[in-house]
Amino acid sequence: MSGSQRIAIFVDVQNIYYTTRHAYARQFNYRRCWQQISQQGEIVSALAYAIHKGDDRQMKFQNALKHIGFTVKLKPYIQRSDGSAKGDWDVGIAIDVMDIARDVDRVVLLSGDGDFDMLLSKVSNDYSVHTQVYGVPALTANSLIEAADTFNPILEDLLL
Repeated sequence: MSGSQRIAIFVDVQNIYYTTRHAYARQFNYRRCWQQISQQGEIVSALAYAIHKGDDRQMKFQNALKHIGFTVKLKPYIQRSDGSAKGDWDVGIAIDVMDIARDVDRVVLLSGDGDFDMLLSKVSNDYSVHTQVYGVPALTANSLIEAADTFNPILEDLLL
C-alpha cells in the first residue's frame, strides 16, 4: 500500500462495544486499531457514532476517542415507554459514508451490522473505493464480510 491512500474511518460504537463484550468480555482497543489503519495511509476523516447518556464513564470514553483523533457524533439515548431503548446511527453512518467516500481511497467501517452490506457494495461500485470492515468474526454478518474488500477480524490483538 502506498502512503498516499486517503482513508475514512466510521465506527458504530454501540455495535463494537456490545460485540467485543459479548464475545470476549473485553473492550476494543481503539488506539491500536487507529495505529494499524494509519499504516495504510493518511486518515483524513474518522467518525465515531455514539449514544449520549451523559454519564461520566461515557464522557471519559468519548474524550479518549477524541484524543486519539476521532470526531465523536452523539445521538440522544431514547428510552421508550415500553422500556426498550433506541439509539441507532445506521442512517447517519450511511449518509456520512456516501458523502465522504467519493473523496477517499479507502472506507473503513467498524461494525458487524449486516445492514451496511449494500452501503459498502454501493460505494465500492460507484466510487471505486476499497472497503474494509473490522468486526468480531462470530458476530459479524456474513453479508457484510462478503461485501467488504477486506475483512479484519477483531481478535486478541485489538482488545484491551
